[in-house]
Amino acid sequence: MPKRSAVSVGATLLVASLALSACGSRGGSDTSSSAAGSGASAGGATKTAKIGVIAPLSGDLAALGLGIQNSVDLAIKQANETNAIPGWKLELAAEDDQATADVGKNAATKLAGDKDVIGVVGTLNSSVALQVQPVLSSANIVQVSPANTGVSLTKGEDAANPARPFKTYFRTCTTDAIQGPFAARFLFESGIKEVATVHDKKAYGQGLVQAFTEEFEKLGGTVVAAETINPDEDKYDAVVSAIKPKSPKALYYGGEYPNAGPLSQQMKSQGLNIPLMGGDGIFDPKFIELAGSTSDGDLATSVGAPTDSTDSGKKFLEEYKAAGYSDPSAAYGGYAYDAANSIINALKTSLANAASVEDARQATVDALGKVSFDGVTGKVAFDEFGDTTTKILTVYKVTGGEWKTEKTDEFK
Repeated sequence: MPKRSAVSVGATLLVASLALSACGSRGGSDTSSSAAGSGASAGGATKTAKIGVIAPLSGDLAALGLGIQNSVDLAIKQANETNAIPGWKLELAAEDDQATADVGKNAATKLAGDKDVIGVVGTLNSSVALQVQPVLSSANIVQVSPANTGVSLTKGEDAANPARPFKTYFRTCTTDAIQGPFAARFLFESGIKEVATVHDKKAYGQGLVQAFTEEFEKLGGTVVAAETINPDEDKYDAVVSAIKPKSPKALYYGGEYPNAGPLSQQMKSQGLNIPLMGGDGIFDPKFIELAGSTSDGDLATSVGAPTDSTDSGKKFLEEYKAAGYSDPSAAYGGYAYDAANSIINALKTSLANAASVEDARQATVDALGKVSFDGVTGKVAFDEFGDTTTKILTVYKVTGGEWKTEKTDEFK
C-alpha cells in the first residue's frame, strides 16, 4: 500500500468511451469540490448521483487515504466536464474511516442512508471492509476497493469452497493469495531459504503472512520464527530478541508502514542486519522515513507495474499534478482512479433511463460486473467473484533512500 500507484504491464491509453483523462482542480480534503456543475442544468433537468469514498483521511494512514480520495475526485470532475452521463452530474461524498472498522461501518451507514449515493470507492483496510461490505450491500450500493487484498472478502472464509459473500463488492487490486506467494518466490529464487515472519494481527497482515508462508514452505524454504506485534506498539525489542538467535536471512512483515518502518530500524540497530520485506502496505516513502538510513536493502511488493513505466500511468500522474492536489496520489491513486471510472462506466448504462439513483442501484451492480476497459492500472475487468483479472506485481527495493523497481512480472 504506499508511494507509487502501480500500473499493470502493457496498460494502454484509457478507453475513449470513458473520456476521463483530463485534469481537475484542487482537491485536498474538500469533499464537496466535485459538486461543481451538479444540480439543475440550464433546462432544470440535470440530476445528481454521488460516488462515495471510505478511507482513512486522518491519522497514520492518511497519506494513502487522501491519495484515494483525490484520485476519485479527479475521475468525477472529468466525467462532469465531458458530460459522460447525459442528464446527470456526479458528486464526491468522502468519509473518513480512520482505518478503524467501527468508524468505517458508521461511514458506510451514513452513505447508505443517502438516496443519491450510487457507488463507493474504498476501503483501504481489509479489516474495515469486513464491516463496510454488509452495510452497503443491504442498500444495494456497489463498492469497489482499490486496496483491499484480503482473500475472504470475495471468496468467503472457506478457501476450499469459495463463495462470493456480497455481489455488490469488487476490487481493482489483486489479493494476498497472489501477493504473498509472489514475495515468497522472489526471496527463495534470490537464494534466501530461511526467513522469520511478523504480522500485526489485522486481517491484511495476517492473511499476507499466511499466504507467504504456505508458498515459501512449498518451495522448500523454512520459517525459522513466526512472531506477532500489536498495531498500537512502537517498541519491538522482545520480537527482535526472539528472532535474532534463529538467524533468518530475511524478515517478512505483514502490515503497514507505521509499524514496519520502526521495526526495520530497531532490528538493524540491534544487530539483526537482514532485509525486511513486506507487501503493498509498506510501499510508501513514509516507510523509508520511519526506518531511517538502515532501510537500504529492504523490499516491498506492490500490485501492478510502476505507474511511471507506461504511457497511461504517466498521463494519470501528469493530470493529477496539474489538478493541484496538495497530497500525492500515493500507493493506490491509480487503482482508486480506475475504481471510480469502473463505477462511472457502469453508470452510463444504469443511469441512462433511470428516474432516480435508488432505482438504478441494482442495474449498476449488474453493469459493473460486465465492465471492461483499459485503465491506468491496465485492463479493468472483474471475474465471477468481483476480483480483478489483472495479476501483475512488482518488487521494489530501497536503494539510496528511495524505492527502486527490482522486478515486475505476471503471477502464474
